[in-house]
Amino acid sequence: MNQALSNKFVLTTPLYYVNDVPHIGSAYTTMVADAIARWHRLQGKSVLLITGTDEHGQKIQRTAESKGLEPQEHCDRVVEQFKTLWERLNIQYDRFSRTTDPTHQIIVNEFFQRVWDKGDIYLDQQQGWYCVSCEEFKDKRELNDDGTCPLHPNKKAEWRDEENYFFRLSKYQQPLEELYTKNPGFIQPDTRRNEVLNFVKQGLKDFSISRVHLDWGFPIPNDPTHTIYVWFDALLGYVTPLIKAEQEVNLSNALANWLPFNLHLIGKDILRFHAVYWPAMLMSAELPIPERVFGHGFITKDGLKMGKSLGNTLDPFALVDKYGADAVRYYFIKAIELGKDGDFSELRFIEVLNADLANNLGNLLNRTLGMLKKYCQGNCPQLTAADYPETHPLKLIGQQLGDKVIKAYETLQFKYTCEEIFALINAGNKYIDDSAPWSLFKQGKQKEVELILYAVLESVRLSAYLLSPIIPNLSNDIYQQLGFNLDFNNKTQINQSTIFEQHSQWGKLPANSNLGKARPIFAKIELPEDV
Repeated sequence: MNQALSNKFVLTTPLYYVNDVPHIGSAYTTMVADAIARWHRLQGKSVLLITGTDEHGQKIQRTAESKGLEPQEHCDRVVEQFKTLWERLNIQYDRFSRTTDPTHQIIVNEFFQRVWDKGDIYLDQQQGWYCVSCEEFKDKRELNDDGTCPLHPNKKAEWRDEENYFFRLSKYQQPLEELYTKNPGFIQPDTRRNEVLNFVKQGLKDFSISRVHLDWGFPIPNDPTHTIYVWFDALLGYVTPLIKAEQEVNLSNALANWLPFNLHLIGKDILRFHAVYWPAMLMSAELPIPERVFGHGFITKDGLKMGKSLGNTLDPFALVDKYGADAVRYYFIKAIELGKDGDFSELRFIEVLNADLANNLGNLLNRTLGMLKKYCQGNCPQLTAADYPETHPLKLIGQQLGDKVIKAYETLQFKYTCEEIFALINAGNKYIDDSAPWSLFKQGKQKEVELILYAVLESVRLSAYLLSPIIPNLSNDIYQQLGFNLDFNNKTQINQSTIFEQHSQWGKLPANSNLGKARPIFAKIELPEDV
């Protein structure tokens, strides 16, 4: 890869379907994507985080009709909810893609023409069971015994017999198998990769890319009696926002800036579209294949699948309003191992936050700064890493931590990332308890006191820096108390490799800085009576 491309990183969340307001699953994907984007920005890379909404299809049309709204009005209302939630969760997306945007239609039409000219689109009859919620035809074996879709058990599939345009997916059976073999990391984690391999081995069938008797969507360019199928339209929603604001809207300009995509982060329920349909479509149009598709798991609540009918939904708006953005971000990114299903219980949520953010991290900073003010007049000692032996317990962990965390972030092991960082925090708590600087101060051992306090504060600083993609506001608070002006929410300020090289190493806390007054960074949460 050339140097220009290696210094770029472009990733996407799904384009969320706007049949309803955003739910915790959508928030989870977007929080993780934001942490990934922030990590790459921290390293000085040019980053493009694309999120947005998928707004066409029969399900949207029916939902709007049920509310007495025009489809566009319905979409506009829901889109505002997504944007509001992303703002409250401190999501720093770079582009928000909407499939109803007129510029998107230009890209879809041009892409369609490319695939048409390749001979990969044809007209045929389609018969089968159709899940409106999935916007997909289903084989009989894919449905439950009562005719419902496993993903939408409250809605029966509908029988369809209609003329559709088809994409020659079967033509790309061998090229896709070669892609999976040559690039085993294309689909992650391994469980998702195995699912796709098993599906493809059964033999790929051509899939329909148009619908009839549907007004809400883009018409087929050369046959306006057909509407382009929502997935063929929506996947291109990743391409449209690649165009710069000042550029003419066309496929060539979109392709010139950022491709290939480095990462599509999605839920496992839409894996097939991204790992099979999408690369085949790109092959047909002779466009670059994404580097990686990562399918994460589902979130349950108190051990049960969430749903309005069960009365156990989890409102992300209420959660962030009650506990704050960093608290929500930390729990879902740390406590749920990416790629696996995860559960939310409010009791566990509070326990994790109190233990990690209030007791371990926050209390360590607070009491150490308090001792620094009492024993050193609030001035950071004139020390560096060189003043500590290689066997020093905090230096030993701290000097290895940067490399461990870099690898963990790169492989999307956020649970491991947090565990490694908090191993240093826990070691700091043990070290200060074992060293008892308050006792040494009474004995007049000022130098030993300063060595202890500097080592602990430097460990807190390094931890805050490495945690900043996950808890940027708390990291800001820690950095401000340690005398820094760095703002982890300021893309321009942090997006410098020289800053990363300095701040990601142990022993960089500047000497003699007059530190701020100690204050709690995270108040301990009291258990509600109903938990």
